[in-house]
Amino acid sequence: MCVAIKTVAVTQTTASHFYRTTILALRRQGNGSIEGGEGSGSLESVGSDYGADVIKIEQRSIGDDTRSWRTDGEQKLWKGANKELSAYFSTINRNKRSVTLDLKSEKGQQVLLELVKRADVVIDNFVPGKLDELNIGYERLRQANPTVIHASISGYGQTGPYAKRVGYDVIAAAEGGLLHITGEPSGRPMKPGVGLTDMCTGLYMHGAILAALRSREVTGKGQQVDTSLFETQVSLLANVAMSWLNCGQEARRWGTGHPSIVPYDCFRTADSWFVVGAVNDRQFRKLCGLLGRADLGEDERYLTNDARVRNRHELNRLLDELFAEKSTSEWLAAFEGSGMPYGPINTMEKVFEHPQTLARDMVETVSDESTVSGEVKVLGIPVKFSQDKPSVRSRAPRLGEHTDDVLWEIGFDADGIAQLRREQVV
Repeated sequence: MCVAIKTVAVTQTTASHFYRTTILALRRQGNGSIEGGEGSGSLESVGSDYGADVIKIEQRSIGDDTRSWRTDGEQKLWKGANKELSAYFSTINRNKRSVTLDLKSEKGQQVLLELVKRADVVIDNFVPGKLDELNIGYERLRQANPTVIHASISGYGQTGPYAKRVGYDVIAAAEGGLLHITGEPSGRPMKPGVGLTDMCTGLYMHGAILAALRSREVTGKGQQVDTSLFETQVSLLANVAMSWLNCGQEARRWGTGHPSIVPYDCFRTADSWFVVGAVNDRQFRKLCGLLGRADLGEDERYLTNDARVRNRHELNRLLDELFAEKSTSEWLAAFEGSGMPYGPINTMEKVFEHPQTLARDMVETVSDESTVSGEVKVLGIPVKFSQDKPSVRSRAPRLGEHTDDVLWEIGFDADGIAQLRREQVV
């Protein structure tokens, strides 16, 4: 759950000037109560990159689950026995602050409501009904601040027969059809390599929050905004959904191919893989010329896209044979300047050596005293503006690192903060 508190000014001069909010992100307060973590994490990350002051509210001694999501061998990145940070956590939590708060206690809830009084937006990713059980659901938040926008991300949405079910990215991807259409035609269903459903849900909600804030400017009223991993995934079915809804055509797995465009696929070269997409007849003829087989572009079996779709297996077999004659670097040289959409399938090493990655500042380095090197590399911001400059301004926070600062900001003095600590509220 997140709360966004309106700020008077963004103190960092490199922050965006159009996003003047502080997002307070509430995290797990007991087992089994949270879902869609990366969805809300990506939502908060976009906001913080654009200038929001993001404050994560985490449980004492435990914190956000993603703090412990380390890959095998990652320990070498961190100093000593540090267990509260991971590379995963670092990239989606840069630019944020961390506060610990017991949301099950009455005093903890009173602190939360003081924050909500100053808030623009509250974001939660709890199972529907959990916040009402804690007595900090939308109605109580609205009593504290009638203009608050309460944005909820859950597995299946706030209503419907599955509302109370826990949902994670891979579950929504399975039940929402993505795994059914992902993988090789004769293979098992495959999960995408990253949490696409989670991240797209966060991006959908970010746009919805901005729309709700704009609506509030006109009406003066807050409202509840509700989306889910499942709904996001169903919406992402796009052309596959249209084929089923309007033609009754069941989807299938195409590997890296496309059901209605041929060729639009990857092909093995002499040493790795190469991808091309010929989305019209002109591009297909150009591709045939680059491959030294201009005759294929005039073959009636492949003359139109409809014909190529009907004869995809034979055409792909021919293309496999042709691409296998040269290395990927040779094909890159041959295709350079051709106007054809093409590219290699890159390893992570090649992605982050890529000249376009470097030219577009898609890797940034921030100081981090918890790492062996004293710094950590994070992903850059993929949207550029001509006036404002979204930026990576700070490393991911340590658990509870900013608790005292935030309590000072909402009016607690040293004695009050000390009392909250003695009572284990913070």
